[in-house]
Amino acid sequence: EKMNSAMSEEPDALSVVNQLRDLAADPLNRRAIVQDQGCLPGLILFLDHPNPQVVHSALLALRYLAECRVNREKMKSELGMMLSLQNVIQKTTTPGETKLLASEVYDILQSSNMSDMDNVNEMNYRRRKAQFFLGSTNKRAKTVVLHIDGLDDSSRRNLCEEALLKIKGVISFTFQMAVQRCVVRIRSDLKAEALATAIASTKVMKAQQVVKSESGEEMLVPFQDTPVEVEQNTDLPEYLPEDESPTKEQDKAVSRVGSHPEGAGSWLSTAANFLSRSFYW
Repeated sequence: EKMNSAMSEEPDALSVVNQLRDLAADPLNRRAIVQDQGCLPGLILFLDHPNPQVVHSALLALRYLAECRVNREKMKSELGMMLSLQNVIQKTTTPGETKLLASEVYDILQSSNMSDMDNVNEMNYRRRKAQFFLGSTNKRAKTVVLHIDGLDDSSRRNLCEEALLKIKGVISFTFQMAVQRCVVRIRSDLKAEALATAIASTKVMKAQQVVKSESGEEMLVPFQDTPVEVEQNTDLPEYLPEDESPTKEQDKAVSRVGSHPEGAGSWLSTAANFLSRSFYW
């Protein structure tokens, strides 16, 4: 019976972690989420969830939160945070992209209170250690900056996010909505063209790559129009289809919260409420 109750909770867990991830994507919400009593402990619990999509989504939320420098010390000292990240990295069943994302979050938090030099040494050490756990088949990650025509509201961002999450080899991404950009971390063996193909598949957006010239100036480079074969992500279950998704009704509320940080509090307390009565506690 306990198994059944856990299974019936699963869509709830996924919808809560996805909403937290969407809120964390907006820089204006990041401090509020970390200050909230229940959200950080909840995200830590999600790192141990049996559904790999929940774990990946929780890591994306933490990656967004860690971008805000003032959050890092609190996140690092939160009970179980660093240990849970290590567990994700070391667990043999964790998909490769998820391991890389977890080690990236670990690196950022671990180096939060070091001098720049210690910082570099520590991150190199951590990366070597992560490589050891990941095995030699996973090459280093690389960063691709995309300029996305049509990326102008939260529903377009969600479309973009879903398209990117389906690509095997995508580790994490950050949106800079004001300048229509997306910074994507991918495995080094994935071609950047695959990202352009996925974004073009939304039919409403098109991507160009942002590169720096030798003089340091940024230039936009269009991708070839010929679509690249994109390997689908089989490690992670697909997102819930739109008509079954428990978050569908709340989408509008979430995007409103995203644009009014002071309104995030009420939604966060609802999330914390769910987390405190959830079957893990």
